[in-house]
Amino acid sequence: MSRRNKLEALLAPLVADMGYEFVGIEYSSNPKNRLIRLFIDRADDGIGLEDCERVSLEVSALLDVEDPISGQYTLEVSSPGIERPLFVGEHFARFAGETARVTMQVPIDGRRNFKGRIVSADDEHVVIDVDGEHYTLIVADIQRAHLAPDLDVLLAEDKR
Repeated sequence: MSRRNKLEALLAPLVADMGYEFVGIEYSSNPKNRLIRLFIDRADDGIGLEDCERVSLEVSALLDVEDPISGQYTLEVSSPGIERPLFVGEHFARFAGETARVTMQVPIDGRRNFKGRIVSADDEHVVIDVDGEHYTLIVADIQRAHLAPDLDVLLAEDKR
């Protein structure tokens, strides 16, 4: 089990018990600058600074007790934001029809980077439409993914 998966197994139940959605976790293992970035959300009100502080305190206490990472690290707790990270098939399915950027661990048809509309998703696969061509991506092979909203459209909607 990877360090990221171990951290997720440890922290997801705590975050859920606190009444938040555990969106996902990013872990950078650079020995000089280890980073745990935890994304949380809440359907009713969204996430504010106080929520991040509250979760950070509880997560820090648990990490101190369990000590899953030797040495120093930085903990960041954040809302998913407008460019929400996508970690599992369920996230992709939830945002079907939206645009996403996906980076694969290994190339598919000679490319690792995809930006397109999410067509469908399940636990194992994501279908993404890139300029009219459909690509089926294996969720386990995704290195990083996030929503990629058209900011010009969003700004225009805000001005209305």
